[in-house]
Amino acid sequence: MKTQNTLKEQVNALPDKPGVYQYFNANDEIIYVGKAKNLKKRVTSYFNKIHDSGKTNVLVKNIVSLKYIVVDTEEDALLLENNLIKQYLPRYNVLLKDGKTYPSICITNEPFPRIFKTRNIYKNGGTYFGPYSSNYTINSLLEIIHDLFPIRTCKLALTKENIQAGKFKVCLQYHIHRCNGPCEAKELEPEYLKRIEQIRQIIQGDANEISKVLLEQMHRLAAEYKFEEAHQIKLKYDLIENYKSKSIIANSIVENTDVFAYDEDDNSAFINILRISKGSIIQGYTIEYRKRIDEEKAEILALAIVELRERFKSNSKEIIVPFEIDLTLKGVSIITPQRGDRKKLLDLSMQNVRQYKLDKMKQAEKLNPDQRSIQLLKSIQELLHMEKPPMTIECFDNSNISGTDAVAACVVFKMARPSKKDYRKYNIKTVVGPDDYASMKEVVRRRYTRMINEESPLPDLIIADGGIGQMEVIRQVVEDELNLTIPIAGLSKDSKHHTREMLFGFPPKAIGMKPTDQLFKLLASMQDEVHRFAITFHRDKRSKTQIASELDTIPGIGEKTKNDLIKHFKSIKRIKSADLKELIEVAGSSRASIVYNYFKEALKA
Repeated sequence: MKTQNTLKEQVNALPDKPGVYQYFNANDEIIYVGKAKNLKKRVTSYFNKIHDSGKTNVLVKNIVSLKYIVVDTEEDALLLENNLIKQYLPRYNVLLKDGKTYPSICITNEPFPRIFKTRNIYKNGGTYFGPYSSNYTINSLLEIIHDLFPIRTCKLALTKENIQAGKFKVCLQYHIHRCNGPCEAKELEPEYLKRIEQIRQIIQGDANEISKVLLEQMHRLAAEYKFEEAHQIKLKYDLIENYKSKSIIANSIVENTDVFAYDEDDNSAFINILRISKGSIIQGYTIEYRKRIDEEKAEILALAIVELRERFKSNSKEIIVPFEIDLTLKGVSIITPQRGDRKKLLDLSMQNVRQYKLDKMKQAEKLNPDQRSIQLLKSIQELLHMEKPPMTIECFDNSNISGTDAVAACVVFKMARPSKKDYRKYNIKTVVGPDDYASMKEVVRRRYTRMINEESPLPDLIIADGGIGQMEVIRQVVEDELNLTIPIAGLSKDSKHHTREMLFGFPPKAIGMKPTDQLFKLLASMQDEVHRFAITFHRDKRSKTQIASELDTIPGIGEKTKNDLIKHFKSIKRIKSADLKELIEVAGSSRASIVYNYFKEALKA
């Protein structure tokens, strides 16, 4: 009681100001960090109602005390919230799943700066651009830079004193014209730094100005008849133009902008950023947050915007988002475009975040092949309100033509995959004539009576390849006769014999699914599979019956001769058209003559 009173007093004492609040559990651990425009209103909302989310209710039950920090603006609150979450990793906050260290480009802070790829960021170690999520992108960019500009790659301490003392000698890079030899003062620092500044422009996406300068130099040298030098400049110009053509050009109207896209699934939120500079997309990057309670997508997106802008040291004055968010950043306009160039950029960012989500799903499926199957089975469980996912599903179908050679089939799916060793074929024994309902009753009764007697595991779900009638006769056997409790569904087809809908319950009701849903495709594949299996069995049986019936009518031809002929000729048609010599090779002269003469007489008749 004392603890509850203390917490109540803390809540009552909260100010009506923006800030960040921290919830603590009984072990004095931070379990949640949040931000608020108005601390008192926001925190009070946790304790004055029962929440729709069970996870939020669990969070509230574990709160023993709270602390808060008042800040001047909502932007400050968002920044502080982001830093505290990263520092303490509270149990109920979204968790940034970004353990990878992505590479950046570093321009060192030293005489004659070097440029290279690195995964380590050091304070005062230079200027860093990135991170880049694609190694191909960063490697291609560095390759272009080193092809364009003779920049040193050595780690020598090229101080003025060391160069004047003659401590260094030029290396191979100088001789192959990839470095101008500053180590022997063959190049002075001011000229070198001009190239470094041009490189900064390229990395930041402003390659147009460099192209313009190179083009002017090329024309000037050509006018002076310095064609060899002009050609060298042209090679650099072509490199820059090639680089520009491979980069994504937005629009000159869209200068410096950060574009954010959002997507999510049940467990995670994915946020992509595209950075626009000087009309070009210079970077694309996606992060993932693991959701802990039912956070609003607008809250997660706002947190990600702060995280990504801080990570990329972005000072863009415009932010593009896919939906409205309650976020105010000083001097920054936040827009949700409906059309035009900005909408095209937003669509591109959405493509990237969806692709990232898809790649994560595929990667997870590779690591755990059963994951997708389990998700589909859980979808069936939720759709049909079952107690557990249907790990084993059995599907039945009948096949006959005018009641002849009636058969049935049962296919079994385990973990949403066909288990062919468990498939079963049934010859209908007790039904005379074309009665699908009676045939289904017989097969279902035989299958589950045997499984009960053998104490075999029963399926979690039975599916009838048919509608209400087939479902009802299965229910009569399973529930009324055998006293089993197994959910029963039906799959009905349209006039083109394509799966149309799933039926469930008694009386059966249609379960809504889109034909594009993975679950619909799984159920349709089950229906197709049991139909294929039943039809194949029926054809085989009918074929054997037809062949056997004609050969059985020939006097003097026994079972062995009949089987030898069928095995060799494969069909009754070939036996009829075979000459006497071929028949003798299989059945001997006496029996071959009997078969040959029989079919010749039948042909005359």
